[in-house]
Amino acid sequence: MSPSRRRFLTTVGVGGVAAGAAIGAPHLWIKSAKATNTVGFGTAKHLIVIRLSGGFRFPTCFNSDVSDEFSPWGTASSVAGGTEWGVGALLEADDWLDADRSALGMQRVTDFTNEIAVVPCVDHEPLSGSADGNHNTGLERFLTGSVNGTTGIFTMINYGLRAQTEMAAAEGQILLPSIIMGQAAMGRGSGKYAGYRPPVLRGDDLERFGFNTESLLPDWAQSMSADYDARFRDVQQLPHYPTVDAYLQSREATKAYSEIFSSEALKIDNGSTELIDGVSNAQLATAFGQGGASRSLRLALRLFKFGCPAVYLDQGGYDMHSGEEQGLPGRISELNRLISALRWALKTMEHPEGGSYWDHTIVTMGSEFSRSSRGGRFNSARGSDHGGDYATRWMSMPFFGGPIAAAGRRLGETRASDLEPLGAVYSYRSTMKSMMDALGCDHEEFFLADDPYDDLFLA
Repeated sequence: MSPSRRRFLTTVGVGGVAAGAAIGAPHLWIKSAKATNTVGFGTAKHLIVIRLSGGFRFPTCFNSDVSDEFSPWGTASSVAGGTEWGVGALLEADDWLDADRSALGMQRVTDFTNEIAVVPCVDHEPLSGSADGNHNTGLERFLTGSVNGTTGIFTMINYGLRAQTEMAAAEGQILLPSIIMGQAAMGRGSGKYAGYRPPVLRGDDLERFGFNTESLLPDWAQSMSADYDARFRDVQQLPHYPTVDAYLQSREATKAYSEIFSSEALKIDNGSTELIDGVSNAQLATAFGQGGASRSLRLALRLFKFGCPAVYLDQGGYDMHSGEEQGLPGRISELNRLISALRWALKTMEHPEGGSYWDHTIVTMGSEFSRSSRGGRFNSARGSDHGGDYATRWMSMPFFGGPIAAAGRRLGETRASDLEPLGAVYSYRSTMKSMMDALGCDHEEFFLADDPYDDLFLA
C-alpha cells in the first residue's frame, strides 16, 4: 500500500491507531503541547447522549453491511439517497407510525438515514489487545472514560462550560447545567469538580422543586443564615473546604433552579396545547409516546429552553443472552420511534437564538460495548453474548443534528467477514471529547492522550 500523507497521518494518529495496525503502519504518539480544537468547536448548544443499555448489538442497525453473523436481519431494502453506512433492516420497522404521527410529519428512520453519520469503530481502548466485555468496567468506561474513573463526562461538560455559566450569572441569567436521567456515575466528581456535578432527575414530576421554604423567612433571617454558612465554610481545613463549598453551591443552585423547575413548560404530561418554541406538550406526547425514555426525551427538549447544554438518559435493556431473535425487533421499533420523534421535534422547535433546535443540537447513542454470537447468527439460546472480540469491541455510534456536517457518511470501515478495521478507529474518549468541543467546552485537562477529531464536522 502507498497511502497518502494525509491518510497515513490519520491512521497513526490518536484516532486511528488500531487502523494503523491493520495496514501495518507504526504507532507514534506525541502528546500535544496544548489541547486541540476541532473545526466544529462551539457549533452546538445542546447534546443528547442516549445509552442503549446492557450492551447493544450495533451491526443490527448501524453497521449492517457485514456478515449475517454480525447482522442477522441484514440490510434495509430501501434507504435515503446519499447514505454511505450499512442501514440495518430493523430500522425499517414503522408499526409505530400511525395517522397522528404521520400528520405531524414524522417519517421512518430509513427515509432520513442520509441525515445520520455513523462511526463504525469506536472503542474504549484502541491500543488494548481485546475488547472490554465486562458489564461493570465497560459501563465505567462509557460513563467516565476509564475504569474507576473519578470524574463523569457530564461533570466534565459542566466544568468545561464554567466560564459561560459564570458570565451569564454575572448578567443575572440562570442557566441550567447538564442533567442526568440515567446512570448517576456519568456525573461523578470530587475535589474541584465536585461543584460541577450535574443534577440527577428521576421521572418527570418537577413540582417538588417549585417551593423554596427559605424565601418565607424575613430578610434579616435569610442574611443571618447565609452568613453562618459562609463562616462555617471558611473555618474548614483546606481538605474539607471544597466539599462544604460544593454543598453550599448545590443548595444555592437548588434555590435558583426552583423557579425554572416549576415552569409550566416542564410539566410535560399536562396535555397542554399551548405552543412553546413552536411545539406543544400535547404534540410531544403524541410524537414520543409514553415510557421512561420517551418522557426523558420530552423533558430534555424543554430543559434546553433554560440553557441546559446536555442531557444523558438510558434506553433499552439490550442484554439479551437469550430470546434476542424474537425480542430485539420490538426494542428497535421503540428506538425507531424515538429517533424519528427527535428529528421531527428538533426540526420543528424554534430556538431562542434563531433557527431550529436541529441547527444547534447533536444526538448520539452508545453503550458499554457491542455484542457477539461467536460464529453463528445467534448463540444456542437465540441471543448474543460479549467477550474480547471485534464484535464486542466496536460501537458503531450514530450522530445526527445540524452541527454534524458529515451527515450520511460512514467514518471508518470494517471487513464484512470478520469486522477487522479497514479504516479509522476512534477512542471513546476522543469521541466524547469531540462532543465537548462542539459545545464549546474547555476540555484541555481531560483525556490528555485523546484529542477531539474533525471528521464529524466536515462534509
